[in-house]
Amino acid sequence: MLSEFLLTEMTRLGTQDALPLHRQLYEALRRAMLDGKLGAGERLPSSRDLAQDLRLSRNTVVAAINQLSVEGYLVSHVGSGTYVNDNVPRIHAGASARQAARGAPAAAGTLSQRGLALSGRFRATDLEVQPFTPGIADFSAFPLTLWQRLQNKHWRMTYPDMLDYNDSGGYAPLRRAIADYLRVFRSVQLDADQVIVTSGTQQSLELCARLLADHGDTVWVEDPAYWGAAKAFMANGLALHPVAVDDEGIHPLAADEAQRPQLIYVTPSHQYPTGAVMSLARRHQLLSTARTHGAWVLEDDYDSEYRFSGPPISSLEGLDVDGRVLYMGTFSKVLYPGIKLGYLVVPKPLVAAFKQAHYDLNRPGQMPLQAALAEFIEMGHFSSALRRARQSYAERRAALLDALKPVLGDDTYISGAEQGLHLCLRLPAPVDDRALAQQIAQQGLTVRPLSAYCLARQDLKGLVIGYGYAPLAQIGRCGQQLAAAVRQFTASGGG
Repeated sequence: MLSEFLLTEMTRLGTQDALPLHRQLYEALRRAMLDGKLGAGERLPSSRDLAQDLRLSRNTVVAAINQLSVEGYLVSHVGSGTYVNDNVPRIHAGASARQAARGAPAAAGTLSQRGLALSGRFRATDLEVQPFTPGIADFSAFPLTLWQRLQNKHWRMTYPDMLDYNDSGGYAPLRRAIADYLRVFRSVQLDADQVIVTSGTQQSLELCARLLADHGDTVWVEDPAYWGAAKAFMANGLALHPVAVDDEGIHPLAADEAQRPQLIYVTPSHQYPTGAVMSLARRHQLLSTARTHGAWVLEDDYDSEYRFSGPPISSLEGLDVDGRVLYMGTFSKVLYPGIKLGYLVVPKPLVAAFKQAHYDLNRPGQMPLQAALAEFIEMGHFSSALRRARQSYAERRAALLDALKPVLGDDTYISGAEQGLHLCLRLPAPVDDRALAQQIAQQGLTVRPLSAYCLARQDLKGLVIGYGYAPLAQIGRCGQQLAAAVRQFTASGGG
């Protein structure tokens, strides 16, 4: 019976999607027509009868019917009633039809092979943002009032040209401020003209992939790998060649050398996700390898602002004498994720081509936002925000390390805790870290299995644990809960 179908659908929509009543009825009626439960030319019950059967107000029913009429699903004949339009498309009956009507994923054949690969691997969005989710910074302490005042100021001062696209690589004072910061704190050798302001690291990676490599070229990526980089290269038709990472960073062997790279992507200051710091010897070796192969090195320095022990790690770019390193960073980890501003430092011979391509492909803008950020940096607010954040994260890190002490042993240890917003709890190889992560998720905590980041390796097991988003007051309790789950799981066999 039609009313029973409508009630069932409305109940599901109200529970699942929290839609208002008129929208629930609209969707239920539409699906009844698409599924063939209301055939072409079939007369609808009157609005009064529908309201009575469904225990709805008549206004709710009329609103739904009017919307369907406007969209062409229904036609009204004065004095006769409302009918299903003959032109309503039909979907084959059955479960598959209902799924299609409800917006289920399209058939596999509708996506390209590249689309299938991109949609099927490395799905970080499947994970909730919870206290130990890696890669998330705490933006609750960001000086929002000050930031709003700066933005309002620059919007008032904005002239028409600031509202246009920008073909110069970004707002000039911001590029100068970035260059000054990188020269002092990251030992990057550059002029302001080499800085290109992007919408973040993903856009920086895509620019490099498009301008420095052709379809089918090989890119060396660290194994385990940063998902975002892997997807950027896959999306641009490059062939990924995983190169294993050890305690000194990326470690290419003779078999890797046989796969000539066009690009080499690395996170040398704090490898993501293991946290390994690339040694000086390994850095020189990598630059020599790049020289031999004529490859470009992409240095992702995503969280170097947070160093908790020992001296800061200088950039790989600062050692480059051949002009083969492209350096990239982001403001999302220091300010707030949604600012979507990063930067790319390119060798001087490439500056003109990169600026032109950035303009042609991305149509960059956001000049008032960039102007506000430039003043934020120049007035010392960036340094202050960084100093406060570094202190806060250091306290959270210490609390997490203390909470994890009970599970540490000969074959269970922590890596990558000297820098950044995450650490890696390394586990013995027989442990099923994916099953462990799922079990921890049932307790309301989100961690990522280290094996999920591996492209070819099967020997790495562990948990990637973020502490950037976790309030200090929760870390002790949640950390103890996490440690207890690990201890119980490994004691039971860990399989």
